[in-house]
Amino acid sequence: MRGRRAGQTGMFSYVSSEDRIPDDHPLRTIRPIVDEVLRSLSRHFGQLYSHEGRPSIPPEQLMSALILQALYGVRSERMLMEQMNYNLLFRWFVGLSPDERVWDASSFSKNRDRLLQGDVFQHFLTKLLQHPKVEPLLSDEHFSVDGTLIEAWASQKSFKPKDGSDGDDGANFHGQKRSNDTHQSATDPDAKLFRKGYGKESKLSFMGHVLMENRSGLAVAGQVTQASGSAERVAAEAMVKKRRQKTKRQITLGADKGYDTKDHVAALRKLKVTPHVAQNNTHRKSAIDARTTRHEGYAISQTCRKAVECIFGWGKQHGTMRKTKHHGLDRVGDCFLANLIGYNLARLPKLLTA
Repeated sequence: MRGRRAGQTGMFSYVSSEDRIPDDHPLRTIRPIVDEVLRSLSRHFGQLYSHEGRPSIPPEQLMSALILQALYGVRSERMLMEQMNYNLLFRWFVGLSPDERVWDASSFSKNRDRLLQGDVFQHFLTKLLQHPKVEPLLSDEHFSVDGTLIEAWASQKSFKPKDGSDGDDGANFHGQKRSNDTHQSATDPDAKLFRKGYGKESKLSFMGHVLMENRSGLAVAGQVTQASGSAERVAAEAMVKKRRQKTKRQITLGADKGYDTKDHVAALRKLKVTPHVAQNNTHRKSAIDARTTRHEGYAISQTCRKAVECIFGWGKQHGTMRKTKHHGLDRVGDCFLANLIGYNLARLPKLLTA
């Protein structure tokens, strides 16, 4: 029998947000972990706010909303607030009642910038990895590292001479010789002109770096630097050095051919880190010899390291990592860490079930 359209005549709803969310929804596993991590950061949040004046957006709800933005790839804060206005799933996760008013997008962005001052995203990632349910999933011996380009929110026309010579406004740059030594973006001075490889076009970019543990494939560290030919190796040494200080065990670091240089391999060995770097034998001699490749663990690391691409693939397809919407190294770095947090949280339901 054909049903009849009744129309929207009801004024009130007597079904709570808790009852509307399916029991097997992945956010039901993620939300308790996020809430516990945010509670552990309460004292840190208190140091970022004044004890006087009007109440602002609670930092716990602010952080939860930014996590949703990374999980669902919402392009901007304005679209996030639009989703928050009518999406009951988003309201439930953040902790807003169905009748509660959603924040203004400009106020949300201004309060988001406050989190930059306290390095909140880095603290959240650290606390998340120390959570009782997450820590047993991590390896403290075997890691992998890789980097990716993040397209800057700046056009080629903004890349102008630093000295302002020739009255160049950047509109007609074809046939000109431009480099990072003589030119700089007027929109985002931290962005650098860089190309991924031969035959590729140069773009204003940042470079994101991830340190992944090999047991569950979760990101344990990340940072954003200016794009350069040596940025990947320098960032890898900095991240693995901090990880090395947390354990007395011998650790390994898997990486691709781009990390196969004598200086980098020597620096890792000086840190007492076994360099499981892929050999680059193309018209040159590799810095990795048989004393490393003869072990079975080297082949295992070479297989596990490829899982880093899953982090970048998730961030660029589902998250907000492909092209940043922010200016400045600090803001882009926090957006990058938010994507790493989102990736780890998205993996947790399956990992905890397994």
